[in-house]
Amino acid sequence: MTLWAVTALLVCCHAAFAQDGLAGINEANQQVRSYFDAGTQLMYAIGALLGLIGAVKVYQKWNAGDPDTGKVAAAWFGSCVFLVVVATVIQSFFGI
Repeated sequence: MTLWAVTALLVCCHAAFAQDGLAGINEANQQVRSYFDAGTQLMYAIGALLGLIGAVKVYQKWNAGDPDTGKVAAAWFGSCVFLVVVATVIQSFFGI
């Protein structure tokens, strides 16, 4: 008899801790959307920092007379553009 009582008590306690799954998903959705603006600003700041570092690297290569200055400039510029485009595409894709 005691085993049945303990089992019934455990089942009742487990059901009491259960939550609505849809409410949890909606709460997570709202939290992620609230962080998006800060994340976008962070991506823009990282892009600006990469742009400054890239400009210095390209300037150093240009003054040294390296023949691959154009490739290095394109790579640094492309990485900065990629960060800006990713932020814009995510924003428009998810409707944030």
